[in-house]
Amino acid sequence: MTGPGAAGDGADGAADPAAGVPPVVLKLGGSLITEKDRPETLDGDALDAACDAVADALAAGDVDRLAVVHGGGSFGHHHASERGVSTTAGTRDADAVAAVHGAMKRLNAHVLDRLRERGVPAVPVHPLSLAARTAGTGGGLDLPLGSTATLLGEGFVPVLHGDGVATAGDGVTVVSGDELVVELAAGLGARRVGVCSTVPGVLDGDGDVIDAIDAFEAVADALGASDATDVSGGMAAKVRELLALDAPAHVFGAEGLAPFLRGEDAGTRIN
Repeated sequence: MTGPGAAGDGADGAADPAAGVPPVVLKLGGSLITEKDRPETLDGDALDAACDAVADALAAGDVDRLAVVHGGGSFGHHHASERGVSTTAGTRDADAVAAVHGAMKRLNAHVLDRLRERGVPAVPVHPLSLAARTAGTGGGLDLPLGSTATLLGEGFVPVLHGDGVATAGDGVTVVSGDELVVELAAGLGARRVGVCSTVPGVLDGDGDVIDAIDAFEAVADALGASDATDVSGGMAAKVRELLALDAPAHVFGAEGLAPFLRGEDAGTRIN
């Protein structure tokens, strides 16, 4: 895959969307690529299938520039839970930070290896080394995107992951893959966003896939949360965050990944 000229930074440290072809941002859920009930265990078949779809899309020219994020699954979540670290609860124990980050690096290495075996020029970008919550757990995420944008411009596929993040007043907390997807999509001016997991889309109260969502209020009851009160970080929060993006987003299962990468609708469209 050949990329356009190197992308630059905007005044706030985010990439300038005009510096190159807007990328596609894809998240591979941790529950998709690992066996979440067995610590540090891959779902090798699911990861292989996802990497096949990515490699095929790049080879066919369906996607020109791609940034990938993957969740923690049974790697990061296991160690974070064991040590009481979450998106809101931090630690100043360097051993705990090393355990969580080390597990995520191991999962990241598996993802990178499988992608590169298929000719995908995948390279790691570790959020712990880049990001911070300078205003504490109640503040936003500061994620400089200069390196990621430049990697995209040079023809690489940067692969980020859920990780620890330096947090003022709380040591190190967790940054989720979902939050990274939103930051990447907004900062890089993504043209499309895909969230691939083990469910075929956003489900209504009867368990059926909702085809399209263009306003949170229309689905709040089905998702079991209100716009004002949802702080759980579940599907309702994910939908609300994706609705705030300029780019269209899709939430889909494994069978929707190849169609999404071909530019087709998959699962639930959120716009």
